[in-house]
Amino acid sequence: MNKTLTASVALIALSTTAAGAADMAVKAPPPPPVPAFSWTGFYIGANIGGAWSNNRWTDTVFLTNFNNGNNGVFIGGGQIGGNYQIGQFVIGGEWDFDWAANNNNNNGVLIPGVGNIVVTNNNRWITTVAARFGWAIDHWLLYGKVGGGWVGSNNFSVTNTTTGVSFNCGTLGFSSCNNSTGGWLVGAGFEYAFAPNWTVKAEYDYLGLGNRTFSIPAGAAFGPFAGDTFTTNNRNVQMVKVGVNYLFNWGAPVAGRY
Repeated sequence: MNKTLTASVALIALSTTAAGAADMAVKAPPPPPVPAFSWTGFYIGANIGGAWSNNRWTDTVFLTNFNNGNNGVFIGGGQIGGNYQIGQFVIGGEWDFDWAANNNNNNGVLIPGVGNIVVTNNNRWITTVAARFGWAIDHWLLYGKVGGGWVGSNNFSVTNTTTGVSFNCGTLGFSSCNNSTGGWLVGAGFEYAFAPNWTVKAEYDYLGLGNRTFSIPAGAAFGPFAGDTFTTNNRNVQMVKVGVNYLFNWGAPVAGRY
């Protein structure tokens, strides 16, 4: 009787151990951890926004300030760049190019005995090259920009809307007719990765530009403007842009694990 009971207990214990071992054998391994998002990689994208310029001209004959009226214009273009993430710190560089819509809304300045004078020198395009540095918080990136930029303008012109006479830098032999100038750039913004490899961004940029001078030849038949020199100081362009980027990164989560 004791031998039979002992054998039964041993058989039950053996069956339980075998069943437990079988259960352990069929258990699936735990899923791999979801990889952290990385900002490392190259990117290309597009942007739109607005630009505002401070660009007032002063002449030496009448000592008058002329506002060229190039304020609040639409800009649009694209950018390319690259990021490298070290921990949460992200460094990189970016080049962008934007076309600027001309907006000559200057009503001019009335000079007694001469007429209503309009000075025009609208910005046509803006390009910048800058270093980016930021702090990543998973799918968010807060960043700053430091670099330089250039602005291309249409030909400088002075128009007397009262008489219809116009003086154009491109055709009338001004002593200086350089239609592009450079300066320094600072900016800041944020970027958000909303899908694998796709991000959206918003940023503000300040572009400080150098002074410009245009001189009308002294012997020119331009009436009281012959020999006049127009100068602009403290020039700048401020931009607010939103954009989208495609990130060719090698550290982003794989599809299905975003």
